[in-house]
Amino acid sequence: MIVGLIRHGLTDWNAIGKIQGRSDIPLNNEGRRQAKLLADRLVQEPLKWDFVITSGLSRAQETGEIIAEALKIPVYDPDSRLLERSFGKAEGLTQSERESLWGKEWDMQELGQEKESEVQSRALAFMADLAKRFPHSNVLVVTHGGLLAQLYMGLYKSKYKERIGNLSLSILEKQEAEWEIVLFNCTKHLTSAAGKQ
Repeated sequence: MIVGLIRHGLTDWNAIGKIQGRSDIPLNNEGRRQAKLLADRLVQEPLKWDFVITSGLSRAQETGEIIAEALKIPVYDPDSRLLERSFGKAEGLTQSERESLWGKEWDMQELGQEKESEVQSRALAFMADLAKRFPHSNVLVVTHGGLLAQLYMGLYKSKYKERIGNLSLSILEKQEAEWEIVLFNCTKHLTSAAGKQ
């Protein structure tokens, strides 16, 4: 089984550095353009995908729909385990706003946010369930940066710690009990398109 893990496209809140968490912020026009660029790349590559699963938040769902339409594959029902981490009182605030309210280590305080261990646990459970239900499928999963960071931490400890970019693609292949990284946090479809403009 092969799983393509995609972070949703850009939103207005991403662009100004506001934490989104569970707030349902839609893609902006740049986010839609990014989704089309990844869709174009996937159409041209030899690896064939069977279906798309997304979180239920509109920014992930629309990204998935744009890609699925280009690949002519179905979008399955959203899975709540793919939702972004809830950031409690920090949602909707920029870095400077968070720091002015709670200091530089705002994320170490109790602000009603979901614990990292809980995010990691549901992300790993989703992957295990996916492998069990669709062992012979190639599946595209559209989700969120915070969730993906915790998934990679759960699978690979501290080996993959770079920031997960909007519309990045990572590809994992199931090898018996392990998920092997084939591609990590790749955004070449965005940079090569910028060069063509």
